Amino acid sequence: MALIFVTGGAKSGKSKFAEELILSLNDGKQENVYLATSLVFDEEMKEKVRLHKEKRRKNDWGTVETYKNFENNLNKYFPKTKEGIKNNMLVDCLTNMITNIIFEEKDVDWDNFYKKSYVKIVEKLDKNVENTVNELLNITSQFENTIIVSNELGLGLVPSYPLGRYFREIAGKMNQVVAERANEVYFVVSGIPMKIK
Repeated sequence: MALIFVTGGAKSGKSKFAEELILSLNDGKQENVYLATSLVFDEEMKEKVRLHKEKRRKNDWGTVETYKNFENNLNKYFPKTKEGIKNNMLVDCLTNMITNIIFEEKDVDWDNFYKKSYVKIVEKLDKNVENTVNELLNITSQFENTIIVSNELGLGLVPSYPLGRYFREIAGKMNQVVAERANEVYFVVSGIPMKIK
């Protein structure tokens, strides 16, 4: 069983690389499970998802769209007792998952987020994100190979607004958690993957 972490900048080719890699790991008996963590919130996103399904995923994948409650949503892909076959899973992506968890917290004035009155909300958000990432990592034992894709956020400018700075910080921490647990880590730049672990 392998856990592989693929990170890189936006439009770096990391998802394409991860898809090709997971397909190459399939021995012909397994299903390829695509865990899509993004929410479709506008027409642009809807079209992006449609094209991705039709042109990239086609019929090679069993798709599950969720960013939490992984055990319930993925259990039909767990190994069958009789056959004992473990499927492969691609998670795309960790940063979308974190974004969705952050926006579940409705009572946040992001312009005043770092005032003392928000300490408890920050702690709650941190814990919600950490718990969900750990739940995802724990579920990977049910699969033969899992690839988790994420965005590398620490290479650009420091965001000028509190929400952006908080997101960069918590996503960076969670990337480190996943990378530490992973058997292999790839950094993708301009469509070129570099193995860094």
